[in-house]
Amino acid sequence: MRAQADGHHPELRAALHHLLGAGGKRIRPTLVLLTGNMLGADPDKLITLAAAVEMLHTATLVHDDLIDGALLRRGNPTLNARWSPASTVLTGDFIFARAAKLAAETDCLPLMRLFAETLAIIVNGELTQLFSSRDIANRENYNQRIFAKTASLFEMSARGAAMISPVDEATVETMQDYGYQVGMAFQIVDDILDFNGEQAEVGKPVGSDLLQGLITLPTLHYIEDHPDDPNIRPLLEGNYSVGQKQMNRLVQSIRKSDAISRSMNEAEKYVAQAVRALTDMPVGTERQALEDLARYIVDRRI
Repeated sequence: MRAQADGHHPELRAALHHLLGAGGKRIRPTLVLLTGNMLGADPDKLITLAAAVEMLHTATLVHDDLIDGALLRRGNPTLNARWSPASTVLTGDFIFARAAKLAAETDCLPLMRLFAETLAIIVNGELTQLFSSRDIANRENYNQRIFAKTASLFEMSARGAAMISPVDEATVETMQDYGYQVGMAFQIVDDILDFNGEQAEVGKPVGSDLLQGLITLPTLHYIEDHPDDPNIRPLLEGNYSVGQKQMNRLVQSIRKSDAISRSMNEAEKYVAQAVRALTDMPVGTERQALEDLARYIVDRRI
């Protein structure tokens, strides 16, 4: 991944090293490597795909931070905190391009098509969120949004690793299902942490989604149980800029309700389905690690 900036502008190399040095859980490339090793993929192609997936994810974060005006990620300054918007966008574009180059090096045309389709899903999801997903208290809208934002890349990671392995289409589809289930659970837990995490750990203000007019699963559960809460009404009417004080009251109400536990129960159901999807996969260290990875999704606190 670091080598992708070799021979290019020194600032691009510095930016890429800064982004990669910021750390992160690296769950998506881990998913690629575990799946491919379990199914007997070529190690070189597998590592290349894992790098492509993580670089695609990194590029989306660069653009997301600029869109959101975020100055910190994982406790480190974002690129847009240091550079102009133009420089930040171009750096994200460069990383997208290098991710696509790595994907092409797997020499698997169907995988390249999947890679491109997944990027389109992610971008379309971001545009939909910007233009038409604010103040919508709708379960179908929420599921579509978190699939585009998160689960689509998890799905691609698992399916892509299976595609470059010597397995049949049924196995490829099974691993795609595993990736989908894990990705949906991952985003639900992220949305829960938006309420019960600490700002210093999560890296953004608690309740930041609500402040942007984005109604996530805990809020959906709260609305179902407390439709007459006066703090809900402005949100549903599109007036989500009522102020930090009112939003803080709503956040505290949601935290004290059973909306959090009900949301976690849904995440756990996705995890259980992911683990079931592995039933017919080869028994061994990798399969156990994939089961552990799924369970980690709902155990994490940051």
